[in-house]
Amino acid sequence: MAGNREFELQGVNHLALVCKDMARTVDFYTNVLGMPLIKTIDLPMGMGQHFFFDIGNGDALAFFWFPDAPAAQPGIASAGHLPTSGKSIASAHGSMNHVAINVPADKIDEYYEKLVARGVKPTKILNHDDSEYQMSLAVSPTTFVRSIYFFDPDGVCLEFAAWTRPLDPKVDVKHEPVDATGHKRAREFAPG
Repeated sequence: MAGNREFELQGVNHLALVCKDMARTVDFYTNVLGMPLIKTIDLPMGMGQHFFFDIGNGDALAFFWFPDAPAAQPGIASAGHLPTSGKSIASAHGSMNHVAINVPADKIDEYYEKLVARGVKPTKILNHDDSEYQMSLAVSPTTFVRSIYFFDPDGVCLEFAAWTRPLDPKVDVKHEPVDATGHKRAREFAPG
């Protein structure tokens, strides 16, 4: 992977999401996904709670529970559908579309079976590649990540993702970014 030339970034410390029911969230993340609960906070003045789960490598997935939080808005604040559903996976600007958690490549098939056995309804294992639709059911020479998508009890789209090869910016960075009007703009930065 390419290194950061400006800051010594060391991965994701934590990603903070919002849940409707902290007890249900703790049950799902600890009992279904096996993530250790590593820190719990009761926020001051009855503002709610903030709990952290270990996702490996010193990184955490955290959840807030606020007693007066607005209801979920799938398709706006988060993905409304899983890839392969045939429906849009778009979410609004500034939203959190999905959380991809790194898993070992040799465990992806096993983890799919575990999810199904635990009552989760995941997508099939998808092989993200450089084909026309950017994914297939078979591994190809251009496959760079294999993944499984599923929802948590609050509709947070989660992904178990496994890198299958090192990414090379000289080969893998080949598209110009588009601006807000959909026009491609030349990169003002050097890949990698």
